[in-house]
Amino acid sequence: MTRIALIGAGGKMGYRLASNLQRSDYKVSHVEVSDAGRERLAQGLGIHCVEVDQAVPGAEVVILAVPDNLVGRIAEDLSPLMASGTMVVTLDAAAPFAGHLPERDDLAYFVTHPCHPPIFNDETDPQAKRDFFGGHLAKQHIVSALMQGPEEMFALGEEVAKIIYAPVVRAHKVSVEQMALLEPGLSETVCATLLAVMREAMDEVVARGVDKQCARDFLLGHMNILAAVIFEEQPGVFSDACNKAIENAKPQLMRDDWKRVFEPDEIAESIRRIT
Repeated sequence: MTRIALIGAGGKMGYRLASNLQRSDYKVSHVEVSDAGRERLAQGLGIHCVEVDQAVPGAEVVILAVPDNLVGRIAEDLSPLMASGTMVVTLDAAAPFAGHLPERDDLAYFVTHPCHPPIFNDETDPQAKRDFFGGHLAKQHIVSALMQGPEEMFALGEEVAKIIYAPVVRAHKVSVEQMALLEPGLSETVCATLLAVMREAMDEVVARGVDKQCARDFLLGHMNILAAVIFEEQPGVFSDACNKAIENAKPQLMRDDWKRVFEPDEIAESIRRIT
């Protein structure tokens, strides 16, 4: 039976992982420093935490369910307790990409992150449809990378990842550098920013006299069909008027060099700011 130490088990993400791990065959030791987090685990999942020096020694997998800016410090603190061959799992590429994990060649470093449930899906259960984050009822895909360690350890890491993010459909194998392109690059720097701009655009239309519910319905409905065509969810082409609007508006909305956000130095700087 694989032994897992879940660090930060009572936090927002840790609690989700703890809940899913309860349905696995792993032997899990839960570590949480806050009283509120410990109480939440006890009341919500019937889990009682242990001290870190009880959980980490002997654990084959140590999952760091902690904020990005704490991963490096906590990993360093735990390093003396980890036996050679232990797999350290982080839930984001930021700290590993920035070089914040301990310099120990005898540890395996595995990074995994959820894609979250896709906009276009086949969920029929109303509760699953409302599971926008994933890891509970809605199916999602995941990405994983073995940063260091024997290649055969990837299977163990991916097995754990599929449990903590369940239900999982597709599991993609990437490098840490590719994961950094996906986040913060693609998902936050580009997608979240453009979505924030779309919300500002909706608010501007409302400020100019359109009813808010009307503007929201109109925007979200058009986002659905436009995205379905752009991302090839269904065959189709835009009207000549729509294509002309895109051609005319893109230079006003986007700088010519906007793809520079994916350059290594830009990705590194974005990660530096959050770690």
